[in-house]
Amino acid sequence: MKTLYKAKATTTGGREGHVKSEDGVINMKLSSPKTLGGKGGNFTNPEHLFAAGYSASFAGALEEVAKEQKVDLGDFNVTATVRIGKTEEDDLEISVILDAYLPGVDVETAEELVNDAHETCPYSIATTDNIDVTLNLMLDEE
Repeated sequence: MKTLYKAKATTTGGREGHVKSEDGVINMKLSSPKTLGGKGGNFTNPEHLFAAGYSASFAGALEEVAKEQKVDLGDFNVTATVRIGKTEEDDLEISVILDAYLPGVDVETAEELVNDAHETCPYSIATTDNIDVTLNLMLDEE
């Protein structure tokens, strides 16, 4: 792989610790949600960060495929919902739901864009066959 960009972050203290990116842009306390045995509170956690990264990456992939197909996405957005749970074997696993809101794009074109973005998004490629990812298309109701 030819590196185009590198991000580096260090966490100390695990899920109840602190995370800081090399450039200092991210510099925050972590806390697990109470449902995972943590203290909760107004702090971030790995699932927040993964959801933020995946939604931004998928939105970027949507922009690229729309540009290639000369489709105006308008005021679109992507929401990633990251869930963490237990398998039947009591192992932790995550799943992702991606809601792509594409107002003003017809259903057939929107479905093609979302599927093409899923094929090119680095996060989607990295998670293929590793975690369950559900794609939802959200359109304006007329």
